[in-house]
Amino acid sequence: MELPLDHFRLIGVSPSATSEEILRAFQLRLDKTPDEGFTYEVLTQRSELLRFTADLLTDPESRREYENLLLNGSSGLEFPSNREVAGLILLWESGSPKEAFKITRKALQPPQTPALGSSREADLTLLAALTARDSAIQEQQLRSYSKAADFLQEGIQLLQRMGKIGERRKELEEDLVSLLPYRILDLLSRDLNDKESHEKGLSMLENLIIKRGGLEGNNQSEYRDYLNQQEFEAFFKQIKPYLTVQEQIDLFLELQKRGSLEAGFLAFLSLSAIGFSRRKPEKLFEARRIMKKLNLPGLDSMPLIGCLDLLLGDIDQASARFFSSFDENLRDWLNNYPGNKLEAICIFCKNWLENDVLVGYRDIESKEVDLDSWFEDREIQEFIEKLEKKSNKTTIKSNLQNQQIKKESYTKITEDFDSTLPNADERRLPLPGGIKKEYEKLEIEEDKFNEDIFKNKPIEFYRYLFEKFAELKFSLGEFLKDQDFIDRSSYLVYLYAFLILFVFGIGIGFIRNNSKNAMQDKIVLDKPLVAVDENQKNNEKVSTGNKKESSNVQNSSIKSSSANKTSQVKEVNKPSPSIEDIRNLINVWLLSKSNYLAGKSEINISKIVSNGLIDRTIEERKNDIKKGIFKEINSQIRKIDLESQTSSRIVVLVELNYLEKIIKNSGELVNETSLNPLKVKYILGFSNKSWKLVDFVSGL
Repeated sequence: MELPLDHFRLIGVSPSATSEEILRAFQLRLDKTPDEGFTYEVLTQRSELLRFTADLLTDPESRREYENLLLNGSSGLEFPSNREVAGLILLWESGSPKEAFKITRKALQPPQTPALGSSREADLTLLAALTARDSAIQEQQLRSYSKAADFLQEGIQLLQRMGKIGERRKELEEDLVSLLPYRILDLLSRDLNDKESHEKGLSMLENLIIKRGGLEGNNQSEYRDYLNQQEFEAFFKQIKPYLTVQEQIDLFLELQKRGSLEAGFLAFLSLSAIGFSRRKPEKLFEARRIMKKLNLPGLDSMPLIGCLDLLLGDIDQASARFFSSFDENLRDWLNNYPGNKLEAICIFCKNWLENDVLVGYRDIESKEVDLDSWFEDREIQEFIEKLEKKSNKTTIKSNLQNQQIKKESYTKITEDFDSTLPNADERRLPLPGGIKKEYEKLEIEEDKFNEDIFKNKPIEFYRYLFEKFAELKFSLGEFLKDQDFIDRSSYLVYLYAFLILFVFGIGIGFIRNNSKNAMQDKIVLDKPLVAVDENQKNNEKVSTGNKKESSNVQNSSIKSSSANKTSQVKEVNKPSPSIEDIRNLINVWLLSKSNYLAGKSEINISKIVSNGLIDRTIEERKNDIKKGIFKEINSQIRKIDLESQTSSRIVVLVELNYLEKIIKNSGELVNETSLNPLKVKYILGFSNKSWKLVDFVSGL
């Protein structure tokens, strides 16, 4: 057997090495015998080959003859059949695992297959496993992850066929699993003309996500040891720009069908992206339908749906959506915007499209959004006009030249426009007389409800009733679209309408019965989460005007001397708490911790603080007791900035005026630390329908 190896590579020296260097390398190779489990016989043959090479290269005449052969084109070494396995081991050791694997694989196949149970079979099988793994490592270093996976798969198949060394095969299988994300990235990042590789990568990506239990990773799978949720999110963020917008839509819709809420939200964004970038307003309808049905905790969907209403020309509906948002900062920004409210909504929509919608797609070029060109597009205008005719209503005509849209006595576009999607049923279904009257009555009641919704009553209460009413009305509308069902079961239709009217009547009655208590309800809703002393009340100020995502809270102090004053511990249940809610929660934590470390009270705040954080505080107090000390801590919040927020995690940066005194039980002051300011990052998590403080990092 001839191997692609020369004597210099075999022993591990350069062609210019001296005799002393060759002998030194020879001795090192003898001392460093492979300990992976080769038989004594093949290791002995390896030593003999090394000795032969050392003798040849240290003899001047023999070396001169060999170098002449190399100059004349000789490029390989011939090994007798009884020493070819040892030669393959030396080839592997010389840094050529890929060549060694290919020759070894061939030697294990007919007609060269060694006798079952022989030492030759055992050595070749072990060498196949080792060279397959090292070949994969080499390919990974070259970022050829797909080729690396091919070597691992071939090695696994070879070991399965031989039925040998199960532990080695398990190592290869684990390597193959951990390599999967890199293989997907390798396949999807290739040119789109390589359709076979791209489709293979898409299939592997979808299977990976499904096995993990959606984008949220709800299932415990074989990938949990190699790709935790944080690593997966980083991987998916890296791989998403290699997918086209349509590929993302197909992927996310399939994952949503399997129960992934995150996929539903991403499908909404992808449909919005293709609808705006390709001038396909029907895709915006589809995106809006998905968002309305999506129940993602902590997601404020109103302004997002409002952006789609704006793009579809329904300004009244868009404005109502924005002012129905539970984001107080957004509502305050709109109310305090110096220009026209419509201009503010347009700015929000433009920024949303640029920063959240039209990014992360292989076939959409991210650029500045021009709403003028959208409304001036003839196809968009024709689509909106078609909606007007369909609904027998009129809507606004756009003129955004001066960032304003003039309105000439137009009314809202109703949800019936959803029926204008391609292939939708174009029939106008006749309603039975009684049902039609009741349905028109519902329309009148809804308009009345809209007029009253932002008056003196608490906004949360009205929003809840309005959303429930809208759900009932939407259900009735969908119900009445089924003409055949109406023909067969008209009495059920009457019953359904009656139930809706009954529920609506209860809601209206409840509003009227509680109108006298509206201001009291508002006070209760606006009540702070913590009880503070009079100094705090005088010092706390909430800035008004253009609120951003930060809040400067002046002189909101927590003093250890207030041990006799208890704070009211309340859960924060809002999906999107305000900065004030977060500040109050942190205040309760700081006050409770201060009193507990001073030995003045127990710590009983598990409603708003994680057990892990409480246990750490208890452990700190135990250590202080052992040392015979206690701590007096005075913390004063100077500033809070919102760093990031998702549906399950909030991070805020807080600046504190911090004074800590360590005092012996005898009253002697041990140490005093003052930090002004002390910067702390607080992390809140959402679980069991409430927000809790889960961790903090000091000294940023």
